[in-house]
Amino acid sequence: MSEQYISLAEVRDLLTAENERRELLTTQKAAMEHARAVSILTLDQTKALIAEVGQVPGVTDSIAVKIADLLPKASEDVRAIVSKERLTLEPSVIDNILEIVAKYL
Repeated sequence: MSEQYISLAEVRDLLTAENERRELLTTQKAAMEHARAVSILTLDQTKALIAEVGQVPGVTDSIAVKIADLLPKASEDVRAIVSKERLTLEPSVIDNILEIVAKYL
């Protein structure tokens, strides 16, 4: 079994589709409502953003998904996202990420 990171947009769409087929559990409903509340991009936009940010040197799959979920607008936000991975990105790389995100907002 392999691990795969999915965005909140994908969670939103998967749970919404599943909700149309059957009654969701309470925790699934809560996850669906959270994803609906915070995910502003379409699934296609989110996948494109993840792919584009994933091409930036030093950005892992998990970081790309987190960036697509949080849509950082400031360099401090990007630093907070990558701090969990104990990465330090150059200011030019952070600026590149912010430019990519800005295209999708």
